[in-house]
Amino acid sequence: MKTVNRSEGDVNISPRRIKWQNENLNESCREILAEDSRYFLKQSLSTPCLNVMRSCHGIYIEDEQGKQYMDFHGNNVHQVGFANPDVIAAIKQQLDDLPFCTRRYTNRVAIDLAKKLTELAPGDLNKVLFCPGGTGSIGIALKLARVATGRHKTISMWDSFHGASLDAISIGGEAIFRKNIGPLLPGTEHVPPPDEYRCIFGCSCREGCDLTCAKYVEYILEKEEDIAAVVAEPIRSTPYIPKPEYWQYIREACDRHGALLIFDEIPHSLGRTGKMFTFENFDVIPDMVVIGKGLGGGVLPLSAVIAREKLDVAENIALGHYTHEKSPVACSAALATINHIEKNRLTQKSAELGKYTLQRLVEMKDRHPLIGDVRGLGLILGVELVKNRETKERATDEAEAIMYAALDKSLSFKLTMGNILTLTPPLIISKEEMDKALDIIESCIAEVEATSKAPLSPRG
Repeated sequence: MKTVNRSEGDVNISPRRIKWQNENLNESCREILAEDSRYFLKQSLSTPCLNVMRSCHGIYIEDEQGKQYMDFHGNNVHQVGFANPDVIAAIKQQLDDLPFCTRRYTNRVAIDLAKKLTELAPGDLNKVLFCPGGTGSIGIALKLARVATGRHKTISMWDSFHGASLDAISIGGEAIFRKNIGPLLPGTEHVPPPDEYRCIFGCSCREGCDLTCAKYVEYILEKEEDIAAVVAEPIRSTPYIPKPEYWQYIREACDRHGALLIFDEIPHSLGRTGKMFTFENFDVIPDMVVIGKGLGGGVLPLSAVIAREKLDVAENIALGHYTHEKSPVACSAALATINHIEKNRLTQKSAELGKYTLQRLVEMKDRHPLIGDVRGLGLILGVELVKNRETKERATDEAEAIMYAALDKSLSFKLTMGNILTLTPPLIISKEEMDKALDIIESCIAEVEATSKAPLSPRG
């Protein structure tokens, strides 16, 4: 088997996947998968595909054979659940009213969405550009940072993901996107992420984080002197969740050295972390924030750059100018999504249910030596599996076994970095459904621990 680069996604070419498919998919599903493979270019993470999906609703996806799964993956588009009635109704109405808006024109619903986002965003984040996808919005933010500062260099994180285009993988930090691609954008400096569990600066030996990683960011700002922006996810999808002081320090460092702070919240904004915007958990305000994925209500692709008013300085440059930039149908879906989140208090629900879930995971860790660490913020949660708690050796084979065992029990989630069970359910999930999912996860962990060939470290 070829060397696998572990990343934010789970591996789609493993022997265990083939075994699962052989044992769980009927002939009709296999024929469809073969046809998919025939016509689509193969690529890591997505093609060849795992299964064939035929419907989705609420927190559930359903495959071609009629089996339903609770979806704790969802590509992070399903904040309000799949096929949300409010979103579907808004889309249908907008198709009748105005299905498309040509460039050079605007429309009421696009303006209403831009106004709503600026009302939700704190501080002077009062200017907006829309784009059909998150990667494109990252490109817009990078271009605007260059224009506003007269600089082109950036600082971003290793292991980060900002999209799959050439500019996005240049600031991104995953080998699965960068390796063997050739020259990338110049001036893209990288730093280690604020991962306290695996800190390369050894903070665990110094009784916890002392912001050495944040000070390293300022060290580069000082040495380079001409950095345009620090570009980062406030929390990583693994997740890494830094202390508030981490971002507060970097915010102040950017101000001291004339750099912008750009937050990529494409997967996590709109309530998932217990706040409408993730950065609100850290008491900082960036110069730009990029949102997407769930903005289209789990139906349509839409993203946005929200920028400080003082950055409206590029009127003679086309920052985006995408054909579907002000799609009235996508904007109507976004407004319906935000209204549903507000009406049903999903942001508050995420905070409360997230605390409960994290506590259950902490208790699970006490019972299972395979769990090295648990972490979470709202309804983005991670369970890191290790072979040994002292060495922290990644339990990648065990994690994959648990993922497929969970699929057998009708629960779908994603692996990140090879050994982290990443749980991002729809925000509409009930406490009873969450308990059911956690019971499935614990039963799968217990099964794998019982059959593991390698001895696991003690609980201490």
